[in-house]
Amino acid sequence: MGIRDFFKKDKPKQPEPITDITLSTMKKGYLVDYDLKTWEVTAANYYTWGDENDISHEWQLTSADEIVYLEKEIDDEVAWNKSRKIAFSSLSESVKEFLLKTGDPPNKIVLNGVTYHQEEMAGGHFFKNGQGPGQQMISWSYEDDDGRGYLVIEQWGETSFEASLGEPVEEYEFSNILPNI
Repeated sequence: MGIRDFFKKDKPKQPEPITDITLSTMKKGYLVDYDLKTWEVTAANYYTWGDENDISHEWQLTSADEIVYLEKEIDDEVAWNKSRKIAFSSLSESVKEFLLKTGDPPNKIVLNGVTYHQEEMAGGHFFKNGQGPGQQMISWSYEDDDGRGYLVIEQWGETSFEASLGEPVEEYEFSNILPNI
C-alpha cells in the first residue's frame, strides 16, 4: 500500500436502481396507491392448492384502520381480486350448523339480500409471509348472480371458520408502488 492509497477515500456504494416493481413483486413494507389511499403491504402470503404448482399469492394491505387483501390467481390468465374479512357470525347461524353437521357449507348463501352460489371448494396450505411448513385449510368460493361479487369461507382446523367478501379488480387500479425505505 502506497502513500497515495492511504489517502484515497472509498467511494460510497450507490444503491441499486429500483426497477420492475409491479403488484406481483410487492413485498412486506412496500407502499401502493389504490382507491385514493396509500396502503402498506403488511404481509405477503401465498397458498398452495392440491399440487405444489397451483399457487395463489395474497398481499395484506393496510391503510389507517382498514385492511384489505389483494389476491393474484393464475388460471388461463391472471386474475386479481380484492377482499375484506367479515365476521363469520354475519352469515346465518344455519351456515355454521350445516358446516359442522355435513362438513360442507350450503350450496347457496344469502347475505345482505345478495345470493351467492358455490363455485368451488379447494384444500390447501397457507404460508404467512412465505414462511413455515404451511397451515392446512379448506376454502369454499361463492359468486353472486352477476359474477362481480364473491364470498369465501375458510376452515382452519375443526371448528374455526373465517369469511370474506370480495370483488375482481384490475392491475391498473393500483399505482405508485414503492419500497418503504
